[in-house]
Amino acid sequence: MAKDVEVAEQASYSAKDYHDPPPAPLIDPEELTKWSLYRAAIAEFIATLLFLYITVLTIIGYKRQTDTTIPGNTECDGVGILGIAWAFGGMIFILVYCTAGISGGHINPAVTLGLFLARKVSLVRALLYMIAQCLGAICGAGLAKGFQKSYYNRYGGGVNLVSDGYNKGTALGAEIIGTFVLVYTVFSATDPKRSARDSHVPVLAPLPIGFAVFMVHLATIPITGTGINPARSFGPAVIFNNDKAWDDQWIYWVGPFVGALAAAIYHQYILRAAAIKALGSFRSNA
Repeated sequence: MAKDVEVAEQASYSAKDYHDPPPAPLIDPEELTKWSLYRAAIAEFIATLLFLYITVLTIIGYKRQTDTTIPGNTECDGVGILGIAWAFGGMIFILVYCTAGISGGHINPAVTLGLFLARKVSLVRALLYMIAQCLGAICGAGLAKGFQKSYYNRYGGGVNLVSDGYNKGTALGAEIIGTFVLVYTVFSATDPKRSARDSHVPVLAPLPIGFAVFMVHLATIPITGTGINPARSFGPAVIFNNDKAWDDQWIYWVGPFVGALAAAIYHQYILRAAAIKALGSFRSNA
């Protein structure tokens, strides 16, 4: 009897150990009247601006330090690919930590798209976030150029390009897989089920997200310069405004968006079995 009571208590506990928030409405006109929406968009704008400013200057500084035409420089100088990857991953960790409570800390149209597809944000919020992120990226790259105009123009302005020796298919695949890793990590780190069941473990959600960005950069900088963020690729291309900067721009939009779509489907419909739950609910109501 005591065992039956214990099992019942455990079943009751397991059924209530986490709570999935209700899906966001597709279109919510009332949201446009709330200051919280615009505050969140401003946070996304500033965060993306700071992200581009720091990371673009890191890339330019590295290229200047390894420019062998400057006396005293060698190809081994500078922070290297490892340092650039740390700059991107570290900034994402910092900015997600700072803005998560305000906007969710997306800082990336691909992340926003993935969360929209999973019904975590409304269409209105998703579109406003993407606009704010792209504008922030343009302003961040412009700020970097304003401080170091000669170096910015000389060393490519942090623009993403497909590296010599790689074709467009390889580059597109690298962007799809890299973005999948990032968006999948975002879903896993912010999953309410994980948060409830691992609440005794002091896991900081921005940390694995920052590490995901770091690891993807290590793998794909030699191939595409690493986009996995359409705003990051778009901002420097607008400010540098060179024909070569636009040649492969589509890769840095299509790749991340496809990767985000795949991650959303994998997490929501396979790992969290949303389709099976919906089918079960339909059958129970029939």
